[in-house]
Order: sequence, then C-alpha cells, then structure tokens
Amino acid sequence: MKKNYQIDGISGGGCIMKVKEILESHPLIDKVEISSNSLGATAIKMKEKIETNYLQQILREVGNYTIHEKK
Repeated sequence: MKKNYQIDGISGGGCIMKVKEILESHPLIDKVEISSNSLGATAIKMKEKIETNYLQQILREVGNYTIHEKK
C-alpha cells in the first residue's frame, strides 16, 4: 500500500535524511520517498495501513514536523 503525505518542517537534505531514516526504521514501512523539488511531498509504501496520527508521533522523535495525508 502506498500513500501520499505532506510533511511540513522539512527544510533541506539533512531533514529529508532524518525523516526518511526514522520512518523506514518502522517494521511496517517498506520505503519512504521525499521529493527534494517539492519539499515535504512524501510517498510512503507500507505493509499495512498506519494511521497518520501514529506517523506524527514517530516524527516528533526527530524534530518539529507535521504530517498530513494528501487527498
């Protein structure tokens, strides 16, 4: 399952790597793609659905990021 999100607070390559690393460390997440052209545009491939509020909790561990699902 692949879902698209917007992660606010990403300001460059360091943030991209930090967010990608923490999300991909979760056992239900296979791959995270964060666009460097449109900062914060993120595609997450997961084994099963993970609620957005849970993803938000994960992101709080590494910084002041806000995630929301793109419709």
